[in-house]
Amino acid sequence: MQAVSLKVFGRVQAVGFRYSTKIIADQLGILGFVRNEADGSVSIFAQGPEPELKDFIARIKKAPSPAAHVTQVEITKQTVRDYSGFAVTY
Repeated sequence: MQAVSLKVFGRVQAVGFRYSTKIIADQLGILGFVRNEADGSVSIFAQGPEPELKDFIARIKKAPSPAAHVTQVEITKQTVRDYSGFAVTY
């Protein structure tokens, strides 16, 4: 199990990005959360087995929502936490 935080920049708010992210996380068994930030970016905490986590990150970089456009993703390794699912937070 590995964990990362992602800060996603681009057209990622008000375009269904968070809910599309949750759908992908649920499909891959990724745990954590996604939330909008005041600066217009989206923050994600994601953890799961390495292959699924790599797939999740790749799909986030391609923008999971058709109306979204990702310009940059900052990734930081994190400590695994105790999550039981993946949540959209506010």
